[in-house]
Amino acid sequence: MLALCLMAFAATVSADPPAAFEGRKLYVSYCLLCHGSDGSGDGPLAKSMEISPADLADTVHSSDDKLLATIITGRQEPTVAGRERHKLLNAAMPEWKNVFDRVQVEALIAYLRFLSRKNHGLMGDPEAGARLYQKYCQVCHGEEGGGDGIMTSLIGVKPMDHTNPDQTDRLDNSEMIASILDGKGRFMPAWRGILSESDVEALVSYIRLLAD
Repeated sequence: MLALCLMAFAATVSADPPAAFEGRKLYVSYCLLCHGSDGSGDGPLAKSMEISPADLADTVHSSDDKLLATIITGRQEPTVAGRERHKLLNAAMPEWKNVFDRVQVEALIAYLRFLSRKNHGLMGDPEAGARLYQKYCQVCHGEEGGGDGIMTSLIGVKPMDHTNPDQTDRLDNSEMIASILDGKGRFMPAWRGILSESDVEALVSYIRLLAD
């Protein structure tokens, strides 16, 4: 009955997508071929061209957002060494200043930050997960995952804040899958029989990107 109520109250307006979610789409389209799926620099194009892209985990940990923006765009700023600093990473690194706007650069940096510190891998398709989240989860967890959905005030639910990595990171992927499929506590419903395991994997991947 609770599951039916949750679906009945689901809002039709989608939230703005999280920055890391948008950044992942850019990364897959423009960066993965060289830097690889995990950012370690072993993408298929890098292998065929015999180039050595940077390990993004090292680059991201040692760079602030302004320097990362310079590295991505190649656009010289007065307070940054510009092109020369950019080329210290790799002479084969393209300059994306005429491809990405500021918002896209910020989104890409958000995903790079996630990629460099992630504790749990992405198992499914986050884009499919985003659609499922808005259909089944946002009524309690909120459109943007902050735990402030409409049901929280109606029945006194205090759901997990999916934007808080201190809450989500303590659950590994298998634990999060189990809590979605089989329910947890008084108010977290079991979605087994409604959502497939691949649906849940997509959901979990999207939830990981909410905590950016």
